[in-house]
Amino acid sequence: MTALEKHLDERDLARSLRADVREGLTGTPKRLPPKWFYDARGSLLFEDITRLPEYYPTRTERAILEANADRIAGITDAKTLVELGSGSSEKTRLLLDAMLRRGTLGAFVPLDVSESALLSAVASLTDAYPGLSITGVVGDLTRHLRHLPDGDNRVVAFLGGTIGNLVPDERAAFLGDLRAALHPGEWLLLGADQVKDPGVLVPAYDDAAGITAEFNRNVLHVINRELRADFDPLAFAHVARWDPDHEWIEMRLRSTRDQQVHIRDLNLTVPFTTGEELRTEISAKFRRAGLTAELAASGFALRHWWTDPRDWFGVALAQAV
Repeated sequence: MTALEKHLDERDLARSLRADVREGLTGTPKRLPPKWFYDARGSLLFEDITRLPEYYPTRTERAILEANADRIAGITDAKTLVELGSGSSEKTRLLLDAMLRRGTLGAFVPLDVSESALLSAVASLTDAYPGLSITGVVGDLTRHLRHLPDGDNRVVAFLGGTIGNLVPDERAAFLGDLRAALHPGEWLLLGADQVKDPGVLVPAYDDAAGITAEFNRNVLHVINRELRADFDPLAFAHVARWDPDHEWIEMRLRSTRDQQVHIRDLNLTVPFTTGEELRTEISAKFRRAGLTAELAASGFALRHWWTDPRDWFGVALAQAV
């Protein structure tokens, strides 16, 4: 059985894009949220990034899940698996397989902002797991957690280190909203990239082949297409920088010349000076103690923590208390 619940449509996305672009490009410093990287082209570029030799998070997290999926299934006895920001749900198949082997799982609920990506994932998973009830939810994980289908003994998976794209206040709000959507005793499975040598971190966001640079500039292509802007993406250089005070990577686009960008649908002209930077993403890195404290502040108790031999990436299993 499959179903699709929509809490977001093209008009919602258009309004959100307009608001984010106007607020971000008229602010000081200029900024844009990373969710606008991910049109069809951006999603393909990110898939390419995950296969790069410099980009360790995807393969490292997958190895952790491969080693511990059966244990996660045994600890949680999950009847429903929810995945936030599901995309293609490839890594989640490790969890689905383990939970089905356990014999407890009856339902899978992927949530994603992209209806097309969700439909593709749901169709693929329906073919692979014909006996599983699958309900896709089109929604924004920062706005629509209250609409997650209720269930019995749910495990919510938020993988890929994506929680690092939220600044601390946003993380607190997200975790608080998620805790409010769960019953006591239900679970959060969280992938978190860890603080490490900047010599490892920075190349992961600034690869030698330039694919991350093209991914970063894709947000300008999106704005050009959707809001009739005239960004010249090649007039912006990709920048990836480690911020040791905040312990996060910042991705930026640096203007290579004085220029003015016209965004026709917003009736907005945005000036850039040579060297001025536009922040497009943060990717916070975590320490176990700090993440444990953030979870506790939102009503989650860390029950288990798994990592890789180099201690580069962590997968936390926390319980709503």
